[in-house]
Amino acid sequence: MANFLIYGANGYTGELIAREAVARGLRPIVAGRNRAAIGALAAELKLEQRIFALDDETLPASSLEGVSVVLHCAGPFSHTASRMADACLRSGVHYLDITGEVAVFESLAARDKEAQMAGVMLMPGVGFDVVPSDCLASHLKRRLPTACRLALGFQAMHSPSRGTANTLIENLGGDGLVRRGGELTPVPTAWKTRAIDFGAGTVTAMTIPWGDVATAWHSTGIPDIEVYMAVPGGLRLAALLSRGFGWLLRSKSLQAYFRRRVHAGAPGPSGEERARGKSLLWGEACDAAGNKVVSRLRGPDGYTFTVHTALAVVAEVLAGNVRAGFQTPAMVFGSDFVLKLAGVTRED
Repeated sequence: MANFLIYGANGYTGELIAREAVARGLRPIVAGRNRAAIGALAAELKLEQRIFALDDETLPASSLEGVSVVLHCAGPFSHTASRMADACLRSGVHYLDITGEVAVFESLAARDKEAQMAGVMLMPGVGFDVVPSDCLASHLKRRLPTACRLALGFQAMHSPSRGTANTLIENLGGDGLVRRGGELTPVPTAWKTRAIDFGAGTVTAMTIPWGDVATAWHSTGIPDIEVYMAVPGGLRLAALLSRGFGWLLRSKSLQAYFRRRVHAGAPGPSGEERARGKSLLWGEACDAAGNKVVSRLRGPDGYTFTVHTALAVVAEVLAGNVRAGFQTPAMVFGSDFVLKLAGVTRED
């Protein structure tokens, strides 16, 4: 079987993926820039290791030698994705990552023709961001082909990892984002709220600039898209208050303080917390005639979801199920791909 490389394997999510891969009998190459951490993980799991940094202008050709697909897990992806994609395109290696950042999706989508010419698939978002929601969006479009409006939402019952928290910190004080008429459109933070029944009772959710604002457009062609997240009242209030303090939340000193707090804590949810966690997703598609369809999806906690979806996509790519150019998971693997994973159910 052709080999794959996990970059950022010493991070919280990257390590979870590496350990599960070995448990499944796979032998990925673990890579990153932290020699001590990668070396320790490689020694424990008896895996090949490669040490290189993505801030090099041009990665050595040997970095991806003998690799057919990279699973990129080192964020914030706004700083790392383009460099890894550059290396993959030069080397003819398929690119996967676990980002949820709209800017990253859009920047890689803009390289579609370049990737097609190189025979390389660029598929960001093969984790909880955005496999389950992308499949749900595609399923809703299948149920209502005339849909012109799409709303997606999720209720994630887990605390964030350090990597996720750092990405959130970096985006503090930024605008919200929706899609209108096929165009990405900035809106105020917590622009809308609505009551959503994710399957465990109605809760209040607010709009967020989630990755599906980008990917669902590519997957479905639906021109108007909003994404909601269920949040407690205190967080909604904080989001509303932040509208007037974006300049402060974006200050280097305050962001550095938040990062110190994050790194002083646990790297992410414990195994017990992940085992208890779950993810609830909801979607609604409407057309101009007033027709509406609603579907829900249930699965494990977001990090366990990411491990399972990422490895499922890797398996598909290694088996040759690829399509050159920029792709989303549902575009290549279909609406029902997520239902192949253990513990995932869908209802209409």
